[in-house]
Amino acid sequence: MTVPASESRGPEDLDQAAAMFTGVRPRLFGIAYRMLASATEAEDLVQDVWLRWQGYNRATVDNPAAFLATTTTRMAINAARSARVRREISFGSWLPEPGDTGADDPCLGAERVEALELAVLVLLERLSPTERAAYVLREAFDYPYRQIAGIVRLSEAAARQLVSRARKHVLVERRTPVTGVERRRLLTAFVAAARFGDLPALEEIFAADVTGHSGGASRISVTGSSRMVTYVKVLAGRWARR
Repeated sequence: MTVPASESRGPEDLDQAAAMFTGVRPRLFGIAYRMLASATEAEDLVQDVWLRWQGYNRATVDNPAAFLATTTTRMAINAARSARVRREISFGSWLPEPGDTGADDPCLGAERVEALELAVLVLLERLSPTERAAYVLREAFDYPYRQIAGIVRLSEAAARQLVSRARKHVLVERRTPVTGVERRRLLTAFVAAARFGDLPALEEIFAADVTGHSGGASRISVTGSSRMVTYVKVLAGRWARR
């Protein structure tokens, strides 16, 4: 009599499965977050992957890390498709939810940082989910094209075209990257504006065509340095009353 795989698994097998999953979990979250641009949705998806991994016949898996990454990516593609529809119906203009991905994967080098920035997530939202998956796997995690092709179920040539097309979209849409010094300068100006009402200092560093988006269910775009400063002034008043 053949014993079903689910019945033959003991505590030791589950411990091994958990150890394997924990080892690759940072990368799985990194893939999910860059696909969904929401830390909350990424956490939920990774948890779903873990549940699938628990119930899967793991004896048939030759490379658990690759299997889990593939499962995460494919589930993220499906989730991204439904998430895009929800966002278009609910918000119109949507902004990503910040997430801490600095320690996603110790194997990532500094040259991959550009593909992980929050600003890039906004641009990736304009790609199709499959394009986004190919771009993230290649640019953020340096996956070979053959492996990307297998994950997204396309030929290697098609995978290369997806990444190339995604790169072009990002390059066309994206402006000059902001340096760490410029980020700190902008953050300092925002804090000063919120705490002390130092709005002129903030206006000096805004580009003339700066654009921001309000929060809430009804997103409103604010364009122009003077209008942006006025918007920040209103927000500063709200912060001061808290």
